[in-house]
Amino acid sequence: METIIRDLLEQQGKAFEDFKKANDARLNAMAEGKAVSELESKVDKAGAELDRVAKTLDELAKKANRPSTGNDEQAQIDAEHKTAWERWARKGDDHGLADIEAKSISVGTPADGGYALPIEQDRTILRLLREQSPMRQVCRVLTIGTEDYRKLVNLGGTGSGWVGEKAARPETGTPTLAEIKPFMGEVYANPAVTQKALDDLFFNVEAELSADIVTEFAEQEGSAFLSGDGTNKPKGLLAYPQAATADGTRAFGTLQFLITGVAGGFKSPSTTVHPADDLVDLIYALKKGHRAGATFMMNGKTLSTLRKWKDAEGNYIWQPGIQAGQPSVLLGYSVTENEDMPDVGAGAIPIAFGNFQRAYWIIDRIGIRSLRDPFTNKPYVHFYTTKRVGGMLVDSEAVKLLKLAAA
Repeated sequence: METIIRDLLEQQGKAFEDFKKANDARLNAMAEGKAVSELESKVDKAGAELDRVAKTLDELAKKANRPSTGNDEQAQIDAEHKTAWERWARKGDDHGLADIEAKSISVGTPADGGYALPIEQDRTILRLLREQSPMRQVCRVLTIGTEDYRKLVNLGGTGSGWVGEKAARPETGTPTLAEIKPFMGEVYANPAVTQKALDDLFFNVEAELSADIVTEFAEQEGSAFLSGDGTNKPKGLLAYPQAATADGTRAFGTLQFLITGVAGGFKSPSTTVHPADDLVDLIYALKKGHRAGATFMMNGKTLSTLRKWKDAEGNYIWQPGIQAGQPSVLLGYSVTENEDMPDVGAGAIPIAFGNFQRAYWIIDRIGIRSLRDPFTNKPYVHFYTTKRVGGMLVDSEAVKLLKLAAA
């Protein structure tokens, strides 16, 4: 594994040098007024090779970091649950399953509403979701047992001052508190398997269903965590109110955006104009305490544009990760690629920067539930699978947005 990773890191370094060489040639040709279509094709080809190597490195890092399972009394109970659940999934035999699952996760599910997935499979799905979901990778994820969850946030106002050792302590001001709660919804998937496949003892029903469930859940969650309207689904980060006003003057729950000064795009680079300056402004609009652990977020199309940029000294502002699993770096900060971020366009917000751990929380309700349906679509057996999940903005000062607008 180490040899493979080392070889891939060398390939990544070479690919980045090829990319810079091709892009430098493109920039020089543009400055001289020459045709650049062929050079742009070389840049795109070099960029695609960078993406390929980075993706391979990321997949290897995920495999290396997967945790091992323990072996204790709870594991034995979970194993019984898994065996009983698989018997139900293959044959529809639910004898004793409700009692076993209640012992396994302490949350019973009535038979007419389906059964909770074994805790190991539940964890596998959540782990795979994290690997596939950029928002789950950078935001705080909290697991709860009930949807009646609230969080108090301090909006400021706590009084303080200086006193002598024996002086009286005057009463301080009362802090302003606000109660927030997640916008919850139920995401579902409905994978289908033939009964013939279920009858095959060598068919891994758990792995097959988990893969299908993760694919469906990840697609729905990814969009909701960014742009969901909060109706029967999480309210996404970009769905909250936005304003150009700075911290301390905006209402709580309103995100700040900065503008590029160009409607629908970025500034055109020249000897005196550097579009990367807007990214620098975005970084320093964030308070110093939030910049620790901050990351850029954008989709691959936007990133392909930004990694061609240079700063005032002629240095590329983007650098590839130097270790397996390490993200690429933009102006010294990591980059999270999220294909659900908006594309470049008039009035769009294609770039976010901030400490997403502090800004946005994802709330999982414990237990993924499945209902076996062998009747609707014979000879297929459907597994209608549901999960309760929510999201909420916790700190509206922890993320800044870059808006493509003239004013």
